[in-house]
Amino acid sequence: MSIFHRLAAALLLVPILAVASWAQDYRVRAGDVLQIEVLEDATLNRTAIVLPDGQISLPLAGSVQAAGRSLAQVQADLATRLAPNFATPPTVYVTLNSLAERAPAAAPRLTDIYVLGAATTPGKVEVKPGATLLQALAVAGGVTPFAAKKRIQLRRVDKSGVEKVYKFDLDAIERGAAGGSTRLMSGDVIVIPQRKLFE
Repeated sequence: MSIFHRLAAALLLVPILAVASWAQDYRVRAGDVLQIEVLEDATLNRTAIVLPDGQISLPLAGSVQAAGRSLAQVQADLATRLAPNFATPPTVYVTLNSLAERAPAAAPRLTDIYVLGAATTPGKVEVKPGATLLQALAVAGGVTPFAAKKRIQLRRVDKSGVEKVYKFDLDAIERGAAGGSTRLMSGDVIVIPQRKLFE
């Protein structure tokens, strides 16, 4: 066999070995479906869903704890429980038929910010926790041509119930001045006044 053929054969084994390693390390979970085969008695062959309490049921073996254990551990337990019913220890195989459906990851919690005045879409905007002033303005579609960009206010009520007002110059921020990266908190109100006649 040439070196090329040996290398190709070795590369084909890599995914198989990876899957085998994963199967050995996998811990059964409630909702998984296991395939059980008993070579000495085909009537015991079946698919068994792991119940919410973590158990599976098999005739002659009763209820067996599966959740939290490896497939090999479940297999060994079943073989031990079935052994008294056979003249010689039975050959039992337990494989994973299908994984339990996993609940989708919870959507990240959003923070409610309110934008008033000369924004393209004023009202409540939802931003990720830790969003900045500029990010909230971007979610609100930016400011209108009539916005007094030098007089933007951030109004925040502190824990004691006192409202604090922070003033920002959006023109200066757009030129690189500090302020645009100010982190917002839930309930913050951004006020964008209308420009005065000669402003």
